[in-house]
Amino acid sequence: MVRELTHFIGGRHVGGTSGRFADVFDPSSGQVQARVPLASADEVRAVIADAEHAQLAWGAANPQRRARVLMRFVDLIKRDIEALARLLSSEHGKTIDDARGDIQRGVEVIEFCIGAPHLLKGEYTSAAGTGIDVYSMRQPLGVVAGITPFNFPAMIPLWKAGPALAAGNAFVLKPSERDPSVPLRIAELFLEAGIPAGVFNVVNGDKEAVDTLLEDDRVKAIGFVGSTPIAHYIYTSAAQHGKRAQCFGGAKNHMIVMPDADLDQVADALIGAGYGSAGERCMAISVAVPVGDETADALAAKLAERVGHLRIGPALAADVDYGPLVSRDAVERVSGYIQTGIDEGATLLADGRGHVVPGHENGFYLGPTLFDHVTTDMTIYREEVFGPVLVIARAADYEEALAMASDHEFGNGVAIFTRDGDAARDFTARVNVGMVGVNVPIPVPIAYHTFGGWKKSGFGDLNQHGPDAFRFYTKTKTVTSRWPSGIKEGASFVIPTMH
Repeated sequence: MVRELTHFIGGRHVGGTSGRFADVFDPSSGQVQARVPLASADEVRAVIADAEHAQLAWGAANPQRRARVLMRFVDLIKRDIEALARLLSSEHGKTIDDARGDIQRGVEVIEFCIGAPHLLKGEYTSAAGTGIDVYSMRQPLGVVAGITPFNFPAMIPLWKAGPALAAGNAFVLKPSERDPSVPLRIAELFLEAGIPAGVFNVVNGDKEAVDTLLEDDRVKAIGFVGSTPIAHYIYTSAAQHGKRAQCFGGAKNHMIVMPDADLDQVADALIGAGYGSAGERCMAISVAVPVGDETADALAAKLAERVGHLRIGPALAADVDYGPLVSRDAVERVSGYIQTGIDEGATLLADGRGHVVPGHENGFYLGPTLFDHVTTDMTIYREEVFGPVLVIARAADYEEALAMASDHEFGNGVAIFTRDGDAARDFTARVNVGMVGVNVPIPVPIAYHTFGGWKKSGFGDLNQHGPDAFRFYTKTKTVTSRWPSGIKEGASFVIPTMH
């Protein structure tokens, strides 16, 4: 039976009125399991109006009271995490364990946001001048929006919504139409936790919905995660309409493997970081850069052996390493990249095309693919593949390896595996990438630090979660205050100075 999904507006489920729908698939079977409405511009504008009205009381509430709502929300998520994980896996295709991690990383940011009363405190200077005090306060922007990707249908919406709500804003979420059920369930849990109706809304849609959010003056800020071309489009469009934007795009994350590294540890790290979630992660390691041919030969042999033992199957199965890709189009796109790699002269060590799971022949599966002898001018090195494809790009020495990561147009994440503290310290200081791991394959910062890439991986001055998020979702008001002492000084015609 195909489920009919809705929007979540003003504290209730609302059916779409545009007449347009998108199919939501079960990637493990290839079958349509739901239909989601795609909002018209008028529907989106109605959501914004509802959010604008609801935000007034929410923004005026004591920050501690808002934090208590988030505390209750965390308890509700923990109560329902198993059901949420199964729902997430059924629409995305990631394994149950991976789905739990998706949810947990989002919850950790909500837990950080419970400290909002401290993070929203302003600054105060007493006696900045004779009888003059100066202080600042952080105030909510009003209505803000998040446009989030299919690959983290719980984590990224919570990364965006948590600080926005804690700061007193109303939030409009436009999730991916490929896996919208978890965002809709999150909206229900926010309402159950005590969020006033209209403060958190979910509107499903495509480019029409996105453009309406960008163009409407009542939306003061946009947060986005997705591909680089769309991130750039949203960033520039938001700027043209006078609103803030933090937009995160594609990635090509390198792992530098020094000759002194433990290659068994490296191989295990690469297998998990490269093929986990079928490679559909912006922080996946997709390029291994061993330093020296001896290191490269040994690493390639270890990887080829491990790839052959990976288990691919339905998302809800308990004994698989990764599940299907999100769509048939994704399988075809990644398969095209594999053929391009072959055509451009890379050495194919493992070919994942044509992978069939018995009993699930129509699922969106792709086996693990491994290339060696990949050069920096090849398409599979330059572009984000976003699938279970790992490439080995050999470097003659440390400086060449450092340059490969630093010179790539993407600058999201990078890692170095080594036993040499001097090499690690030099690498972290010099590499031109936003997030760096030392013997850590996926350097996603914890919730109270900030997440963000450089170059074409990120657009905007402020990053996701951590203190940056509260700076992004608030505006600073500075007050200069003087109480008359009763002494008449007469008019002054010069700019005030503090003396």
